[in-house]
Order: sequence, then C-alpha cells, then structure tokens
Amino acid sequence: MATIDQQFVEYIVKTLVNNPEKVAVERKIDEKGVLLSLTVDPEDVGRVIGKRGVTAQAIRVLLRALGTKQDARYNLKIVNTDEEESGAKKEIREKKVEEKDSDIDAEEEVEDNIEEDNEEEQSSELAEKTRAELADLDDLDI
Repeated sequence: MATIDQQFVEYIVKTLVNNPEKVAVERKIDEKGVLLSLTVDPEDVGRVIGKRGVTAQAIRVLLRALGTKQDARYNLKIVNTDEEESGAKKEIREKKVEEKDSDIDAEEEVEDNIEEDNEEEQSSELAEKTRAELADLDDLDI
C-alpha cells in the first residue's frame, strides 16, 4: 500500500510524463528523513527535471509543504535509468556525443587560428608603432 507521500509524487509526475505506467516511487526512511526515489521512463526524465531543474525543484517544494503538514522531512531522488537503455538507443546517444565533441574540437581549432592571426596582427602593429617612436627619437637633438 502506497503512503500519502508516494501517491502525491506519483500523481504529480504521472500528469507530466508520456509514459505514466512506468512511474514508480520507492520510499525509504533513514536518519535524514524520508527518501522518495522516483523512477520514470528514460524518455521522460527531461520532463520531470525540467529546464535547469525547475520542475524537479517545484516538486521538491511541494513535498516540503507536505512535510510540514505531516511533520516529516522529505527528500526526492530522481533515479537515472540510462543504464537500462536498449543497445541501439545507447549507441545513437553515444554517436551524437562523439559528433558534438568533434564539432567542438573543430570550432576550437578555428578559434585558435583566429587568435593566432589576431596576435600576429597585434605584434606587427606594435612593431610598427615602436619603429615610429624610435624614428621620432632619432630626430631629437640631444
């Protein structure tokens, strides 16, 4: 039998995800309070976390409010189920990461070349400026 806190989290999360049948909330009690471990379909993890963790933080705030009413301290842990991905999905994700890495390497190489060109231009401008100043000094009668 699920407790009120488990039912609460399940209800909120099931309304957010595409695969509500794969939502599971496990409850453990330790010295820090009640730990609720939330497991969802790997495709729905982003929906539960939200941009910059805003959705997950909102769920935690609601749990904190429930905790004040229940005289308990709640912690929510979103369990990463990426290890359970199928081999094909995992390969596709890894390939995308490799492509992004190679794109980043190419961009860094271009940026390095641009920086080197800028440094060369700056050093040649500095050399010309120094030569002009030295020529002005040569004109002085001391």
